[in-house]
Amino acid sequence: MITIGLAGWGDHDDLYPTREAAKNKLSVYGQLFGTVEVDSSFYAIQPERNMVKWTGDTPPSFRFVVKAFQGMTGHSRGRIPFADEAEMYKAFRLSIGPMLEAGKLACALFQYPPWFDCRKEHVDLLRKTKERMEGIPCALEFRHQSWFADGMQERTLSFMRREGWIHSVCDEPQAGEGSVPIVEEATDSSLTLVRMHGRNARGWNAAGSPNWREVRYLYRYNADELAQWVERLRRLEKQSEQVHVIFNNNSGGDAAFNARQMMEMLGQTVPPLPQAKKEPDAQQLDLFDWT
Repeated sequence: MITIGLAGWGDHDDLYPTREAAKNKLSVYGQLFGTVEVDSSFYAIQPERNMVKWTGDTPPSFRFVVKAFQGMTGHSRGRIPFADEAEMYKAFRLSIGPMLEAGKLACALFQYPPWFDCRKEHVDLLRKTKERMEGIPCALEFRHQSWFADGMQERTLSFMRREGWIHSVCDEPQAGEGSVPIVEEATDSSLTLVRMHGRNARGWNAAGSPNWREVRYLYRYNADELAQWVERLRRLEKQSEQVHVIFNNNSGGDAAFNARQMMEMLGQTVPPLPQAKKEPDAQQLDLFDWT
C-alpha cells in the first residue's frame, strides 16, 4: 500500500482555505492524507502531551513519521540539553510512546548530516543507535554519497537489513558528496520510506546563506518526474507492505500540490479541500419577505 503525505502539516496554507480549517489544521490534514512527518521533534523533543493530542486529532488509520532529535543524529555537534546521551534517548522514547501505543507510529526517522560519511566509527554509531531504539521501527537516511558510492551500495543495504533499519529512499538534487542518488531498494518487508526533497541543486548547497531555508526545497516536480516515481513506487510496493511517501519540497509551497498530484496519478481518491459555507443571498430572501 502506498500512502502519500507531507513534511509537517502547519505550513501548507493551500490546504486550509477557510477560517475553520485554519483553526483545526491537523484534523483537516488527516482527512486529506494518511501520513505526515513530524519535523518539530528534530528541533526539540516534544512533550508527551503534544503526541497524545496529535494522536487523538487523527483518524485510526493515520500514521506518523517522527524525525529524530538533532542531538541524536549529530546535527548539534555534540551539544545536547541533557545530562548525557542515555537521558536524551530515554526522553525521545517517552515522547513517541503515545503514538507507538496507539499503533500510529510508522517509524522514527534518523536523517544524518552531510558530514556523516561511511566509516567504521559511524557504522558502530548506527549499531549503537539501533540498540537504543530497540522495539521501535526506525528509518535511516544518509546525506553523504559515500554510503552508496564505489561499490558500497550493496554493503550499506545489507548492513541496514541485518540491523533492522528501514530505508529512507531519497529524491534530491545530485549536488556533490552531500547528496545521495535514488536507491530503489527496500531493506524492510513491512515499510519503506520515500522522501521527496525536490531537485534545486543551487539551493541544496546554500547552507549558511541568510535565505537558505527559503530556497533549499524550492522546487515543483513536473508530471514526467512524478510519472517516473509512480513506476518506482509500484516496484517498491512489491518489496514492502507499506510505502510512505513524504513530500518535503515546500520552500515555495509546492509540496501539497505535488502530493495530491501524485495521489491522482496513482489512481487514489483525492479528497476535496474544505469549502466555505455559502451564506444565503440577502437579496433573494428579500424578494419573498412581504411582511
